[in-house]
Amino acid sequence: MKGEPSYKKLYREGQLERIVEEARARMRFCTLCPHQCRVDRIAGEVGVCGVGRKAIVAGYNAHYGEERPLVGQCGSGTIFFSSCNLFCSFCQNYDISHYKAGVEVEPAELATMMTALAEKGCHNINFVTPSHVVPQILEGILIAAERGLSVPLVYNTGGYDSSDTLAMVSGVFDIYMPDFKFWDNKWAQHFCRVSDYRERVIAAITEMHRQVGNLALDDSGIAFRGLLIRHLVMPGGVAGTADVMKFLSEKISPATYVNIMDQYRPCFKAERDRYIHRRIRPEEYREALDAALSAGLRRLDSLSVLLY
Repeated sequence: MKGEPSYKKLYREGQLERIVEEARARMRFCTLCPHQCRVDRIAGEVGVCGVGRKAIVAGYNAHYGEERPLVGQCGSGTIFFSSCNLFCSFCQNYDISHYKAGVEVEPAELATMMTALAEKGCHNINFVTPSHVVPQILEGILIAAERGLSVPLVYNTGGYDSSDTLAMVSGVFDIYMPDFKFWDNKWAQHFCRVSDYRERVIAAITEMHRQVGNLALDDSGIAFRGLLIRHLVMPGGVAGTADVMKFLSEKISPATYVNIMDQYRPCFKAERDRYIHRRIRPEEYREALDAALSAGLRRLDSLSVLLY
């Protein structure tokens, strides 16, 4: 049953402030993401992500290109954070993720973005690429909650997250929307220079599902709580789609809501990569959908009609 967002209760009980303080303390010896850089970001030091004390925002708006349960009639209130902790070589937003296009913001400015989007009627606040700026986001949420923010919060991530950090923020985010990019770590190493992606994303998704369960929709078809997985089909099967779908169905839930995305195009360094220098073929996308259905998944955002 739909109720108020869970962070509202945390705020009333004083627990949200405690979580903010804990997250802020972790920035002094940063272990917020799997890179475990152990730099003092409070003092302005930077690790792999290149972001210190303040979050960098590239833009915010009511976005209509997200999944249907997030967009509805009024859009998803997206806030795009600059930099990343994954740095995919094929990133379509490489100016933001690799080159940190954007401006540094204070927590109060971030809170103002949230409340402005909510006042426009956005169905949720959607934090895009949050993994490296969790404490800064929490500081903004605390202020926004004080100002009366009451729409669901979406954690929209590439999937390379620390399960410990996710456990710390339990109850803050209503909707988790991670990518599951690769099954074979060989490709994660090749494209993102991380050798433990599969293990990290499996642990992260397991924790996310523990917190929020399967995606729940209101009577208008708008998501208010739960897990939504994104999976980008890539040329030559490098994403390991069949194994990803089997894992989601067998280890998470056959009712997992999955967006199997067909929009891959060679961007950034991908144009020079012999494995992924082309768009996917129609049959590759059809095979990906078949793999999901064969695994027992039916809630596919990719299909024109949800199958239950």
